[in-house]
Amino acid sequence: MELIKEHEAITNDEIRAFVAEAMAAVEADGKRVLFVIPDQTRSMPMPAMFRALHAALSRRVAKMDFLVALGTHPPMTEAMLNALIGVTPDERAGVFGDVGLFNHAWDNPNQLARIGTISEEEIVEISDGLMRQSVDVTLNKMILDYDLLCVVGPVFPHEVVGFSGGNKYFFPGIAGPDIINLFHWLGALISNPVINGTMHTPVREVVNRAAACIPVERRCLALNVMGKDCHGLFFGTPEAAWEAAARMGTRTHIVYKEKPFRSVLAVAPEMYDELWVAGKCMYKLEPVVADGGELIIYGKHIREVSVTHGRYIQKIGYHTRDYFLSQMEKFTDIPGGILAHSTHVRGIGEMVGGVEKPRVQVTLATSIPRAKCEAINLGYRDPDSIHPGDWQDREDEGLLLVPHAGEVLYRLREGNPCPKPFRP
Repeated sequence: MELIKEHEAITNDEIRAFVAEAMAAVEADGKRVLFVIPDQTRSMPMPAMFRALHAALSRRVAKMDFLVALGTHPPMTEAMLNALIGVTPDERAGVFGDVGLFNHAWDNPNQLARIGTISEEEIVEISDGLMRQSVDVTLNKMILDYDLLCVVGPVFPHEVVGFSGGNKYFFPGIAGPDIINLFHWLGALISNPVINGTMHTPVREVVNRAAACIPVERRCLALNVMGKDCHGLFFGTPEAAWEAAARMGTRTHIVYKEKPFRSVLAVAPEMYDELWVAGKCMYKLEPVVADGGELIIYGKHIREVSVTHGRYIQKIGYHTRDYFLSQMEKFTDIPGGILAHSTHVRGIGEMVGGVEKPRVQVTLATSIPRAKCEAINLGYRDPDSIHPGDWQDREDEGLLLVPHAGEVLYRLREGNPCPKPFRP
């Protein structure tokens, strides 16, 4: 089932009615239900969804809990969790006291269960020979305590998988590190400009095959969110709901430009509180930066590269895919997910005579100091020297301002940059 209102926002009352109808069709009476939801780095009306789900199911089910699909993001505090679902501490302890709200712990082996394996032969087939290895499918073992799993989250263009959402809330959302690292590196090998905004990708196939190993019934509430408003609601299996939401996203979340820009100012929203997620500014705008141009990630609130992975990034810096591929023996101890993030932020490029030649310059205008920016191979600008108005309404001059960067993909109508294909 679906509700689409591309040109006006879906109201909270409409969300409540849609959720009630969707949940009425689910055989949930007396069952234990686990909702898998995004953290604060994704835009969606989670408070309205939480209350609608509670109203629809709390009297029917034996148990209903929520698990935050952090992937490898830092755990949320109690205050952050309350804000995420829009409740006060008193409400959390009172009217919603029977609802559990948990962080995923990707790096705690005791919290993970092995539910299957994707064979080397399957990975070779899916990746068209780009990768040759098997991988164990590990997931948060909480899922085994429930009768029904339901993903609740938005669908946006995505640098690793093509479009986020659906089964991606299981992998990497509540997965273990091995499969996370495998498919992130696969996405990097194919590259952001090729993957981002493409519905069906090899990485999506890995995610879907991993999800097929889950021994619990799965459903999905997928959302199309523009800014702060919901414009599409889709319910069904994770595959079907995601498909419908992603199809809508190709119309609503991809902006086409006629020519590239020499300078792009990407204003990172407050929800991107470290470069690990603010890198999305580059992922979504790389295609419209001119060769030799500059992409500026602007956000004084950004003070960290990555709380979780900063030590690795400090060690390797930000580089193009081909930089790593030319000397992979030096990076055997670096997880594939870290290498992938590095290449996605730095963008495509090539090695010429042993020298790395990125296509564009990536500059941080954040609270990350100049010395650290230079140490990790990124440019630096004092954020106080940046005045977004200087980029306003100057597209004809080659300047582009993107006020809320990171969720809408920008492409050229013709001639998008594309790296040379990688062949092992």
